[in-house]
Amino acid sequence: MAQDKTPLRARKEGGGTPLMSDWYLKSETGPLKDVLLGPAESFRWMGLENANWSSLVRDTLRKGHKFDKQLAMRQHREMIDAYRDAGVTCHFLPVDMTNPYQVYARDSSFMSPYGAVVCQLANPRRRGEYAAVLRFYLERGIPIYDMISAGNFEGGDFNIIRPGVALVGYTDHRSEEVAARQVSEWFIKEGWEIKYAPIDQFYVHIDLMVCMLNEHCAAVCLETTEDDIVQWLKSKKIEIIPASFKETMALGCNVVALGNDRVLSTAGAHDLNGKMRAAGFKVYDPDMTMFTQAGGGVHCMCQPLRREAA
Repeated sequence: MAQDKTPLRARKEGGGTPLMSDWYLKSETGPLKDVLLGPAESFRWMGLENANWSSLVRDTLRKGHKFDKQLAMRQHREMIDAYRDAGVTCHFLPVDMTNPYQVYARDSSFMSPYGAVVCQLANPRRRGEYAAVLRFYLERGIPIYDMISAGNFEGGDFNIIRPGVALVGYTDHRSEEVAARQVSEWFIKEGWEIKYAPIDQFYVHIDLMVCMLNEHCAAVCLETTEDDIVQWLKSKKIEIIPASFKETMALGCNVVALGNDRVLSTAGAHDLNGKMRAAGFKVYDPDMTMFTQAGGGVHCMCQPLRREAA
């Protein structure tokens, strides 16, 4: 079986870890070929169970939004259709009624050029999500680069800007500085440039505010992103398409680059979608309101697995 030869820790202690050959992710913006999605069938809105871990959930509770299971299932199918229409192969984690937020597959792991990094989730009700992603990777012969052990860290805070460059966020809540620095040190030893992005826990993850659209362009919420991060992006010759605070807080900036100037967004991000189209991007924008109200954007709902070589 593939897992018999798949390392649980492929990372070399001093750096120099070999790149993957069959599965790889060099950046967040190359042509997306494979994506890992969680199961919508087991999803339910956790509400108060997750309120301590998400300002978005607390806002939903204040506004009195109600969860509609059938609408959520339809919206999830629309997202899958958008991926498939873009030529992306969708892989799915198994249905597990004890882990309803497994649908947010970006939280529990993220891919790197060296293998998958298995994360440590903050909410005790979600910590079991690591098991399904670990089995998925091992059964497909995808090496585990390493597993975060120093504290809480979720995949949305490791934002690969371009090959060998990452923006790493932490709130000391969902992702803790001690864990952010642990994972960053691994990549620094591989020769990566790391830019730290400490943010308030209100903003949850850095990829809610900064999302790469292609190698030279990013959607950024300028009202919430620190000036030093904006200047750092500009120093990389990255053009910024501004996302409004209102749309960002509804997870409208949390988009997925599909490669070749194509972007998966959400129907609610009217202003940002218009700006991206005006800039020449093809935008897929299914309605995902049930999932964004529950506290996860379209990028949170997927884990890109494999992209073509740049």
